[in-house]
Amino acid sequence: MFDRYADAIADLEPGDGEIETAELVVTDDVLVKAFALGPGAELEVHEHAESTNVFHVLEGTVTVIQDDEREQIAAPGVVHHERGVDHGAHNETDEMVVFTASLCPLPS
Repeated sequence: MFDRYADAIADLEPGDGEIETAELVVTDDVLVKAFALGPGAELEVHEHAESTNVFHVLEGTVTVIQDDEREQIAAPGVVHHERGVDHGAHNETDEMVVFTASLCPLPS
C-alpha cells in the first residue's frame, strides 16, 4: 500500500536506446521520477540550477555522468548532484537499468 515502486515501473519496458519514465511522488516541493533505460539509452546531460538532484540506482548498472566525469554505479547505489552541476546517465549494458531521480526543491 505504501510502496509505489512496483506499480510505477510494472509497465516500463524500454527497447534498445529508449527511455521510459514514471512519476512516483509529485508534491509542491519534491519530484521523484523513475527512469528505465533500455540497452544503449542515454539521459542527456542537463542541469537544475535551483534544485538538488539525487539518483537512486535500483536495478542494473548505469554510467552516471557528472560534468566531464563518468562512473559506473551498480544497484543499489546513490548519486548526489549538487545544484547547477551538469549530469546525465547512460546504459552501457545489455539489460534494462532502473533508477529514480529525486528533485528538491522544485524549480520556481
